[in-house]
Amino acid sequence: MNAFGDIGVLLIDTLGTLYIMAVLLRFLLQVSRADFYNPITQVIVRITDPVVQIFRRLIPGIAGIDFSSLVCALLLECAAIAGMLFISGNSMPAVGAILTWSIAGLISMILNIYFWTLLISIISSFIAPFSGHPALVLVRQLTEPVMAPFRRILPPMGGLDLSPIFVFLALQILRILLVQPLNAPGFVPGL
Repeated sequence: MNAFGDIGVLLIDTLGTLYIMAVLLRFLLQVSRADFYNPITQVIVRITDPVVQIFRRLIPGIAGIDFSSLVCALLLECAAIAGMLFISGNSMPAVGAILTWSIAGLISMILNIYFWTLLISIISSFIAPFSGHPALVLVRQLTEPVMAPFRRILPPMGGLDLSPIFVFLALQILRILLVQPLNAPGFVPGL
C-alpha cells in the first residue's frame, strides 16, 4: 500500500469512527432517556440527523427506542470496513465476514463508550461531585442505567460506592464473551 492508501485508510478510520460513535451515542442516549435539551445532546442529534432520518423512514421505533440509529451505525461500520479494505488493496471478503466484523466493532465501541464515560464519571465525582456542567450531566445520565443494578446489589459502604468496580468487571466479561469470538483472523483493526 502506498502513502495515499495509508492516508485514505487513516481518514476513513478516524472520520468513520467519530461519526459512528456519534450515531451510537445518539442511540445510547435514547435508551438511557437522557435529557435531549442538553446542548451536547443537541449537537449529537444535529450531526447525525441527516443520515438517521433516512433510516427512520424505513425502520420504526419500538417501545420508544429508535432502532434506525443502530441500523445506521451498523451499515456505516460495514461501509467503513469495506472502504478500508478497498483502499488498502485487500480482496473483499464475503458479506457475512464484513457484517460479523461490523457487529464486533459496534459492540466494542459501545463497551468503550461505557468504559470511558464510567471513568469520567468516577473522576468527576471526586473533582466536581455536584457539577451541573452539561457534559458531566450527560455522562451521569448515560452511566446511571448501567450502574443502577449494581448499586441495588451493593449499597454504598461508608460513603464509598464500589459498584463501578463491578461495572468495569462486567464490561470486560462482555468484551470476552461478545467481541473476542467475533474477532476472527484477518479482523480489520480500527473499526
